[in-house]
Amino acid sequence: MLGAILRSGTSVHSVVCKSLALRSTRSMASYLVEDSKYAFLKDLGLGRVNHGVYSGEWAAGKGKLVQSIDPASGRVIAEVTTGTEQDVEQCITAGVAAYQEWKKLPAPFRGEIVRQIGEELRKYREPLGKLVSLEMGKILPEGIGEVQEFVDICDYAVGLSRMYAGLILPSERPQHTILEKWNPLGLVGVISAFNFPCAVFGWNAAIALTVGNSVLWKGSPSTPLVSVATTKIVTDVIKRNNLPPVVTLCQGDVDVGKRMVSDERVKLLSFTGSTAVGRTVGVEMQRRFGKCLLELGGNNALIINDDAPPEMALDAAFFGCIGTAGQRCTSTRRLIIHESLYDSFLQKLVKRYGSLLQRVGHPLEASTLYGPLHNQQALENYMQTVQEAVALGGKVECGGRVMERPGFFVEPTIISNLPHDAPVVKRETFAPIVYIFKAKNLQEAIAWNNEVDQGLSSSLFTKNIQSAFQWIGENGSDCGIVNINTSPSGAEIGGAFGGEKHTGGGRESGSDAWKQYVRRSTITVNHSSDLPLAQGIVFE
Repeated sequence: MLGAILRSGTSVHSVVCKSLALRSTRSMASYLVEDSKYAFLKDLGLGRVNHGVYSGEWAAGKGKLVQSIDPASGRVIAEVTTGTEQDVEQCITAGVAAYQEWKKLPAPFRGEIVRQIGEELRKYREPLGKLVSLEMGKILPEGIGEVQEFVDICDYAVGLSRMYAGLILPSERPQHTILEKWNPLGLVGVISAFNFPCAVFGWNAAIALTVGNSVLWKGSPSTPLVSVATTKIVTDVIKRNNLPPVVTLCQGDVDVGKRMVSDERVKLLSFTGSTAVGRTVGVEMQRRFGKCLLELGGNNALIINDDAPPEMALDAAFFGCIGTAGQRCTSTRRLIIHESLYDSFLQKLVKRYGSLLQRVGHPLEASTLYGPLHNQQALENYMQTVQEAVALGGKVECGGRVMERPGFFVEPTIISNLPHDAPVVKRETFAPIVYIFKAKNLQEAIAWNNEVDQGLSSSLFTKNIQSAFQWIGENGSDCGIVNINTSPSGAEIGGAFGGEKHTGGGRESGSDAWKQYVRRSTITVNHSSDLPLAQGIVFE
């Protein structure tokens, strides 16, 4: 435990340096793409060096050459040549030109193209899912599940292509009809994060394409191979249908993202990432009156009421806290437990955490249930956060250490004995750290749930129908995702995904989230021979 480390006088810096030393062997190893054990990488069309720019044809890009690292071993997977502002200019130009043709096609035809994309993704579900696991670090069932999300949203979008529609509204004037029509915006930009390097692009692209937009993607700098491989799959379908490049890609650094935000030809910018960067994106998009869709931080709470089904709640807490090694936007960061259940629940959860340590391993191994953090920065943030929590009086119930093995592995951690409003608690740390609190009643638990700046996901476990409806009502959770008797972590594509407050307010995926990718026209049609004015005004 970190408390023991601190008491012994061992510094966090020395622990991190030791961890770095374990990973220093990666520079001596061959690239994984050249290892027959990872043959699926070549099945995806990847080589030792891969082009990171696509604007109708693949290009090397004029930016730096980046190495993609397997976070479970520290070894280099392959390299990607990235783009610059000059390269993203070519992508924007190509995307805008493609939009001019794409928007003229009937929506059901666009849906058919998206259907074909979904079918192509089905063919590559396993190799692409393995790549997601290898490059991001999530376990294989989650990697394959992420590709399945893209497939599912394609299926959803096919139906949408024959259903999205405006209204016919009654007019107060005789022989007048009011209509609503939804038209595409133009070029949609997508900047996605490392933790869902495939699915977030899919949520945006499938819907944006279906309603008539073209799409420009900048994937996370640390998961470039997923971006390249996914784009190859998608654009092969588009090219087979003799269509223009309605999907383009520019892997790059901050300059590429800034250009996408500032360029008025990018009509909507969907950004997934930190609240700090999202705030800048939102301000800059508003400055030029562009539209933005923000999916930012989460500080998600799971409330366990005194009448909760205990084993279900325990399962939900276990997955919610440590799934994807705590690197989901919806990961459970706070457990708020009724005082009557607190001691027994904590004891059982600590026991579960202990058994998990027997299933730590490489994400591609079938027995692995818990993988690494994504990179060195995440590992350092974890250590610094645990150190801060202990300094504030927190008690490390389990975990709190870097694991002595190659890769960026840390122990999943439970911390108790902190005030519910401690600064470290109210700040999101993207790591498997959960803070546990004892609440007197549901009203107090709801207040604690709502007191953080973030408002993404939340969950209440209860058997009481009054408590359930309080939770989903005006006096309940203030989050965008409000669950009952299921984990805060994860979501289905059928519902709109997103959060409130500092989470940004954006909505992606299902329900009527498609409305963010279109502009609304209100149309009044006069089919009479007179010209009456609204509100009974007579102008003579």
